[in-house]
Amino acid sequence: MKPSSIAILSALLLLIPLGNSEPSKDAFIQCLKNQANMSLKPISEAIFTAESPLFVPTLFAYFRNSRFNTTINRNPIAIITATHETHVQATVICAKNHSLLLRIRSGGHDYEGLSYVSNEPFVILDMFSLRSIDINIQAKTAWEQAGATLGELYYSISQKSKVHAFPGGVCSSVATSGHFIGAGYGNLLRKYGLTVDNIIDAKIVDVNGKILNRKSMGEDVFWAIRGGGASFGVILSWNLKLVSIPEVVTFFKVDRALEEGAIDIVYKWQEVAGKLPEDIFIRLKLQHWEEHGNKFMGRFIALYLGKIDTLLPMMNQRFSELDLKQKDCIETSWVETTLLWQDMDPKQTNLLLDRKTTSTFGPSPFKVKSDYVKTSIAKPALEELWKKADNTPGLAMEWNPYAGKMSHIPESETPFPHRAGCKFKIQYWYYYSNNTLEPLQKIYDFMAPYASQSPREAFLNYRDLDVGTNGNGEDPNVFGAKYFKGNFERLRKVKTECDPGNFFRNEQSIPPLSA
Repeated sequence: MKPSSIAILSALLLLIPLGNSEPSKDAFIQCLKNQANMSLKPISEAIFTAESPLFVPTLFAYFRNSRFNTTINRNPIAIITATHETHVQATVICAKNHSLLLRIRSGGHDYEGLSYVSNEPFVILDMFSLRSIDINIQAKTAWEQAGATLGELYYSISQKSKVHAFPGGVCSSVATSGHFIGAGYGNLLRKYGLTVDNIIDAKIVDVNGKILNRKSMGEDVFWAIRGGGASFGVILSWNLKLVSIPEVVTFFKVDRALEEGAIDIVYKWQEVAGKLPEDIFIRLKLQHWEEHGNKFMGRFIALYLGKIDTLLPMMNQRFSELDLKQKDCIETSWVETTLLWQDMDPKQTNLLLDRKTTSTFGPSPFKVKSDYVKTSIAKPALEELWKKADNTPGLAMEWNPYAGKMSHIPESETPFPHRAGCKFKIQYWYYYSNNTLEPLQKIYDFMAPYASQSPREAFLNYRDLDVGTNGNGEDPNVFGAKYFKGNFERLRKVKTECDPGNFFRNEQSIPPLSA
């Protein structure tokens, strides 16, 4: 953000009522100082209010969706940029004591901004300074704090080993904690499952400000935090199980246009992407590509845990329609593929440490929706979808194949239920500039007959308030069924036991049974 913009916003923020009265704000801040006075790092340096010249840049630093860049009427009464665990404890205790809503932000990638905006008086607890990572290659584990990003995690692993990885997402600026509590996934999911399938311990601050680990929180809470969202406490750190990968892997990216048989290729992709060996993950991305003159095309992007000499024969036999050539493929290390997936220079691994503390996804506001597909979409429907999408500027769709490891993990193993039977997941990504989401809704409505039914399932990490919310007379079981299916009832029971007063809440948090 330009300095002039920050100055204007600072002036505006000072003119806007901050929800609670000044005495309440002062009492809250005094409470913080009293609670954290034993910390080796004084909390005063971590507290930002509207009077601070750093308030606005701190507030907007992790706004990843420009849709919320103008919501200055929904600013927090304070931002606490925790640099010590006691800061987190103090913030929880004082926000609870003073009846303030707590928004917990680690990377700011929540698509609906629920980690940093609210319509009621609130406090932001920023976790981005809690970012240490400790890799133990001998034990094949890693302890990492909630504010560390995926890029920082991948970089740290690569500095210790060339044959270990972690099965997380491809956007390196995503913070690990938000990724994990929503059951994050990446291009290793067919081999190793989700992030939450590879978490072995955690440390959280509960509603009473106590620090708990897996043993002291209990197995029910440990189950709930691995995919149930930010409803049960503040995550401090995670203990991860690293996975084994070859020293040399293969990456490819192939674009196909309509006149190159794209419909036939997409149809075949549906049939084979989940049946190929679990060592390969092929994402399909449909959008207008600037490098092709803004032409609408299908891009097939893949990670293969092996070399070209075994990849090509397999692809020629099982997926010949793609017509993959050796020139399309790159043999490299796993950590370099994490850059290739983001169209970055694979040799500059230090780019994984770039947090991009601005709108990650460009200047235009965007909206995201999701679907799960369980049966192949017929060619006539694909042709119609292609035409509709081609006439919808700003739309992108990512189709991610399942099966492999995902088919062998029970739905109830974690809160994330979308396992066996899912062919692929779709992410609809829509950039807009005319204040209307109607084009996205039309695409989503068109896809209804081809998506999962009763309920039409959705992915929690692709946050979408359209699928239902808490409050306003709405039934939380509506969005609960879409995100969690049969696991929602258990999540509500855990919530009732660990946070009966519903302190940790947002528009799509897990409500206690009494709510």
